[in-house]
Amino acid sequence: MTLVLVAHGTRDPAGAVVVEEIASLVSARLGGVPVRVAYADVRQPDVTTVLSSISGPAVIVPAFLAAGYHVRVDIPAQVEASGHRDAVITDPIGPALLPALLGRLAEAGWTPGDSVVLAAAGSSDPRALADVRAVATALSHRVGPVTIGYAATATPRIADVVASASGRVAVASWLLAPGLFHRAVVASGAAVVAAPIGAHLRVVEAVLLRYYEARCFQDVA
Repeated sequence: MTLVLVAHGTRDPAGAVVVEEIASLVSARLGGVPVRVAYADVRQPDVTTVLSSISGPAVIVPAFLAAGYHVRVDIPAQVEASGHRDAVITDPIGPALLPALLGRLAEAGWTPGDSVVLAAAGSSDPRALADVRAVATALSHRVGPVTIGYAATATPRIADVVASASGRVAVASWLLAPGLFHRAVVASGAAVVAAPIGAHLRVVEAVLLRYYEARCFQDVA
């Protein structure tokens, strides 16, 4: 049963390297299970292309931090366009990654007392924004008050939030890989900017969990 890891897509080669690294780590944990990479936007191959080359059952795992338009609309549409009739799409991996977010923030130099800003990509889907708010609430239980800034699409923008914060500002990057969005976070003027979550062990475990859940469901069905 092939695992198709679907990322957002970025023109930044470093972002694609991170996605391939995650796929490689997942593949190593799954033994002989084929693992393929697809992109919902910007880069190729897209989900349609990858699924069209797979003859057996497939599990599509969206490597997304929130269930926005790409997860709810684009990926299902690309699956349908492929004509593949034995594929299941899992939930995105975001909810399991709070420990990784905390780890990256600590690695960047956050200290208690910093004003913490959660930087997310942004979305026009209110459900995706609700996902981000839930992460901010969970993060606040560990680091104190957290405000949210967006790199694109939604408001307030990350630079505006950083500018209005008091004291030393530390930004937790709720982003999976380098790219345009993270460059906006770096340019925000914060004293501390965490790296994207990247090929963190928690990401690998979250992908594996989604795969196993879907596989069990298919076996039972």
